[in-house]
Amino acid sequence: MSGVVFLCFVVGGALFLVWLLSQSIRIVPEWKRIVVLRLGRVVGVYGPGIVFLIPIIDRGIEVDLRERVREIPHQTCITKDNASISVDFIWYFKVLDPLQSVTSVENFESAAQGMATTTLRAVIGSMLLDEVLSQREKINEHLRVRLDEVTERWGVKVTNVEIREIVPPREIQEAMNRQMSAERNRRALVTESLGKKEAAINVAEGEKQAAILRAEGEKQATILRAQGQREAAILQAQGFMEALKLINQVAPDLDPRALTLQYFEMLKAVGTAPSTKFVVPMEFTDFMRQFLQQVGRAKE
Repeated sequence: MSGVVFLCFVVGGALFLVWLLSQSIRIVPEWKRIVVLRLGRVVGVYGPGIVFLIPIIDRGIEVDLRERVREIPHQTCITKDNASISVDFIWYFKVLDPLQSVTSVENFESAAQGMATTTLRAVIGSMLLDEVLSQREKINEHLRVRLDEVTERWGVKVTNVEIREIVPPREIQEAMNRQMSAERNRRALVTESLGKKEAAINVAEGEKQAAILRAEGEKQATILRAQGQREAAILQAQGFMEALKLINQVAPDLDPRALTLQYFEMLKAVGTAPSTKFVVPMEFTDFMRQFLQQVGRAKE
């Protein structure tokens, strides 16, 4: 019986030693620090590496220094124009001062989350619905600055805030859909009218160029016709001039009978014409008088 008691005592002592060692030796990774409290008082921040603690007397609180992300679930907010919307976002933070994050606030993550929701409602309440939907970057920056101002005294830095989704009420979504549809129709009409305008301009420009080319062609044709008529008139005048020269050369040698024959030929041509009126030159009477005189002489 005494042997069993002794064995139990040895096993219990070994387990106690193992527990003491586990409580006195802590291996701290590179991204963590340990805030050591000795009898309730802070004695320092240790790590990374091996940290020795006095069992029962020392208490070590681990603090993660990596950048972390937390999600704020959907929050119902009222905009400045009394529109009810649902917003959710995520925020990124990292601990800069492990000692302050332990001693300044009980749970900085819960405190920051509560501050984020109240800050979100305050920011959304100061903006109109259209501004909330179109100015996400402004809201993100405003939230980040407000949260960072609060968490700075806790030794925590808010690095970024991103709104993931903004859900307006159903009636507002339907109105927005109608507005987008009307906007698309307006853009389609504007595009169509611009296309018709450009087409009309192109057609008018083409007609203008065609009219200019036609006018230029008619101008060139008129010039060529005028030049041809001018040259023809010159040639005709030169022909008349040559004919007159020949007539003047031959006129002294013409016999009166030859002239008489030419007059008769002329009368013959006039008589065959379809005209009912004839114009007889004054020289014709002289010609007839001379002709009758010659006929009288021939009779004598």
